Amino acid sequence: MSQGPLMPKATAVWLVENTSLAFEQIADFCKLHPLEVKGIADGEVAAGIKGLDPITTGQLTRDEIEKAQKAPNYRLKVAVSKVKLPEVKRTTKGPRYTPLSRRQDRPNAILWLIRNHPELKDAQVIRLVGTTKATIQQIRERTHWNSASLQPMDPVTLGLCSQIDLDFEVQRAAKDRPAVLPTDGGAKLLPTEVSTAPAAAEREEEEEDLNADAVFAKLKGMSRIDEDDDEV
Repeated sequence: MSQGPLMPKATAVWLVENTSLAFEQIADFCKLHPLEVKGIADGEVAAGIKGLDPITTGQLTRDEIEKAQKAPNYRLKVAVSKVKLPEVKRTTKGPRYTPLSRRQDRPNAILWLIRNHPELKDAQVIRLVGTTKATIQQIRERTHWNSASLQPMDPVTLGLCSQIDLDFEVQRAAKDRPAVLPTDGGAKLLPTEVSTAPAAAEREEEEEDLNADAVFAKLKGMSRIDEDDDEV
């Protein structure tokens, strides 16, 4: 289906009043029903609508109209504009727009994000729920005017953001977080087998030393007794 005029009924009114085009031709060009065009001609439809000249608006040429008036089966074609407008690129910068009906839920969503994903930066929270840095700081410090009534609620459940957006921001925050290096926790306790082995060995050596001294002392005592017996 070809593109129709910008204001179809107003254009049809002008074509009915200023040309001898057939109702079918006007209906085809304006994307209307032929009976609706006939009603415009009879004054029953589009009463009070001022006709719009498609020639001055650049939607039709005079040659195109004259060609169609000479051939009742000819279909009018919209004139191609010679001026090309640049495409409007959609920007994603700035905070997310939040509907009025959902704005009262934003503090609850911010509280949920702060508690469940403390690794998220303020800029990420702003992108997710469309808030301000000052509001985030107030909720963190419990200085928000409604802090006593806030309840942490999932922003996905509230419809403030999608699960894909939330997962993306969480993954980005995890990548930006510095790696946690293993820290020296101080001296560690040794297993009992290791810690008790030297002590046991020392005790055994002491016991051996004590036993050896006792044996030599006993031998010396016995030798003195034998000497005394010989003297007698």
